[in-house]
Amino acid sequence: MTYTVYGAAGSGSVPVEAALTLIGAPFEVTEAVTWEGDHERDKVATVNPMRQIPALITPDGETITESAAILIWLAEQHPEAALAPEACDPRRGQFLRWMTFVPASIYSMFWVRDVPSRLGGDDPAAQETIRVRTAERIADCWAKMDSQIEPGRWLLGDELTVLDLYVATASRWTPRRERFAEVAPRMNKVVKRVDDLPELQAFWAERFPSSE
Repeated sequence: MTYTVYGAAGSGSVPVEAALTLIGAPFEVTEAVTWEGDHERDKVATVNPMRQIPALITPDGETITESAAILIWLAEQHPEAALAPEACDPRRGQFLRWMTFVPASIYSMFWVRDVPSRLGGDDPAAQETIRVRTAERIADCWAKMDSQIEPGRWLLGDELTVLDLYVATASRWTPRRERFAEVAPRMNKVVKRVDDLPELQAFWAERFPSSE
């Protein structure tokens, strides 16, 4: 009963791999560093026609893509791990809100930022404008989230959820943790706790070492 994750170190597959680590479910990673070229994206094409990571193959052979969907699904499939509020939990609405906000408002920016020629063409000035403005947009979205969320020990209170894993990973991307700490100081305290989870120390060191 082994899961297969198509992913890469430092990528959007990291929170999925972290969740599986905490759940204690066996999984293997098919490494596909998709930003390194078509030869890497082709590794994912058979399971995701978008040729993007992460993709999860369940023990039953089902393919699930989109990081938020995978994380929510895993939490529901493994309620014993208590990594998401249940449907009757008053935190459920905010959990779903922020689990969709992160990919819609923040993660999506990296499709443009990582390869600015996708929208800026071959114009270096246009590409630089895209880099600057996407970084500002990402920082602004983190600030908006920080102003509207009420963290406890974790982002939704006293219990760790996959949202904590998601934000702890995405906050390491550009504009990186130093800027994240400036614009999202309340959430920054939480992600540092996620960084320090004893159960994930070996995992972080292997899959996404801290840049701090």
